[in-house]
Amino acid sequence: MDEEGQLIQPQDQSCWATLPDVCLHRIFWWLGDKDRSRAALVCRRWNQMMYSADLWRYRAITFSGRHSRVHAYEFESAVWYVKKFGRYLEHLEIKFLTPYSVVLTRKFQVTMQGLLSCLGKRNNRLKSLSIQYLELDRLVWRNSIRSLFLKSLSSFLKKIGKHLDHLNLKGARLTVEQGCHILNSLSYLRTESAVSELNIEDYFSHRLAVYSSPQFNQTMATFRNLVSLTLNYNCISDELLENLGENNAGTLWSMNIKCHAHDPHGQVVWGMSWAKLARYATKLKVNFIFDKVVKYERLARILLQEIPIRSISLRNCSFSNPDWSMKPTLTDLLPTFRHTLQTWNQFLIVCQPRRAPISLARSCEA
Repeated sequence: MDEEGQLIQPQDQSCWATLPDVCLHRIFWWLGDKDRSRAALVCRRWNQMMYSADLWRYRAITFSGRHSRVHAYEFESAVWYVKKFGRYLEHLEIKFLTPYSVVLTRKFQVTMQGLLSCLGKRNNRLKSLSIQYLELDRLVWRNSIRSLFLKSLSSFLKKIGKHLDHLNLKGARLTVEQGCHILNSLSYLRTESAVSELNIEDYFSHRLAVYSSPQFNQTMATFRNLVSLTLNYNCISDELLENLGENNAGTLWSMNIKCHAHDPHGQVVWGMSWAKLARYATKLKVNFIFDKVVKYERLARILLQEIPIRSISLRNCSFSNPDWSMKPTLTDLLPTFRHTLQTWNQFLIVCQPRRAPISLARSCEA
C-alpha cells in the first residue's frame, strides 16, 4: 500500500519464474556440478529440481594420472557426488588415465574404496558399471595397493551383482586368479550371474594362456544370461564354447573377439565346437579384431568356416618382409564368409616405409 492507501501492483515476474519444469530440467541437465549447486540456491523450486533423480542416473568420472591442483578436484568431486546423489545412480563409468606415480595410484585406491563403500550402502539400482584401462599389471600399482583396490571392487560387486546388467572391465590386465575372483563376485551367494553384457577385452595380462585355465571356464559357466560378450582370443577354448552353448543359447547375440600378437593364439579350437554353438545360439554373430596378426596361416587357423562371422577388422598391420602378400587372405580366406560377412572394415597394411599403404577397399577393388 502507498501513502494514499492504494494497492501497489507487483512488478512483472521474470520469465525464469514461470519456466516449465521440462525446460528447467533440460537446463539443469547440461550444467556441471558447481553450476547446479549454485542454481539450487536461487529458489525452492530450483532446489527441488537439483534433487531430481533423472539428473543423476548417469555419471562418468575421469581421474587424471598426473599431479595437478585442478585434477585434485576430480577425486573430491567423485566422493561428494556419491554421498549426495549416489542413490539415484544407474549407470557409472570410471576411467583412470595412465597414472605416472605410486602416489596417484594410492590416492585412486583410497578414493575408490570410499566411493564403492558408500555406493554399496546407498544404491540398489545400479545397472551398468564400467571401469576401463586400469592396467593393474604396471609397476606403479604396488602389490598392496592393487590388492586393496581389488578387495574393494570385489566387495562392491557382491553387494550389487544381482542388479547389475552391464559390466565393462576392459584393460584391467589381471592375472587369471585375480580376474576370476572378481568375476565370481557377481554370483556371490547365488549359482549364476545376472549380467547380460560383459566386456573383458584385455582384462587379463598379455601372454597369458587363459584358454587352458579350468578356473576361468568354471567362472564363465556362472553366466547364464549373456547377450553380448567381448573378450580376447586367448580366452577361447572348446570348453568355453560348450559352456556358452549350454548356458546362454537362448540369449547370446554377439561375440566380439580380439586377437593380439602378444597374446597366445595358437590353441586348437575345433570347428565342430563353433558349429554346435551356432546351432544352439541361432542369432549369434561374431566380430573379430586382429591386432598385429596378419599372416595367412594364423588367420586361417582362427577364422574357421563354422563361425557365424559378421565383421573382420585388421589393425596396426605392419610387416617387414617385402615378399609378404595380402592376396591369400583376400582371395582364399575371406570369401569363405561371404554369406555372413556384413562389413569390410578398412585397414592399413604397412609393408615397407617406401611403399604406399594399402587399404582393404582398394585391394578388394583390384
